[in-house]
Amino acid sequence: MNTIAGKPHKQEPTIGGSIYVQPERIEWKPTRFDNVMIKVLYENPEQGEMTCLLKLDPGAYIPFHKHPELEQTLVLSGSVEDHDGLAQAGDYIWRKPGSFHDNSSKTGAVVFAVYRKPNIFFHAASGETKGF
Repeated sequence: MNTIAGKPHKQEPTIGGSIYVQPERIEWKPTRFDNVMIKVLYENPEQGEMTCLLKLDPGAYIPFHKHPELEQTLVLSGSVEDHDGLAQAGDYIWRKPGSFHDNSSKTGAVVFAVYRKPNIFFHAASGETKGF
């Protein structure tokens, strides 16, 4: 019989149910935005879900976009800002579904971001485009 917190239980663990990721072993990949790199930690394209690290070099800019679902961001280093404020290392931001904004970083930053659906960007000449 297995134990949880020292107490016996009858359930068995799901072997292979936990996926361990070592971000330091993943290469930074360029995005379509200058001075913005990405490490994808988890992705489910069918659902539109993605968890990633984003690295913004000093002066980086992520153009105006919409969040069709909740977005969550934890600033790990540096700082990012938008029309609502400035977030520094240790700060957490969540954005409401349907919200619009752009992002920039004067100092550079690394952020941990969780998306339920891809961002919709409006900067392209052909109209809206999705994702990074």
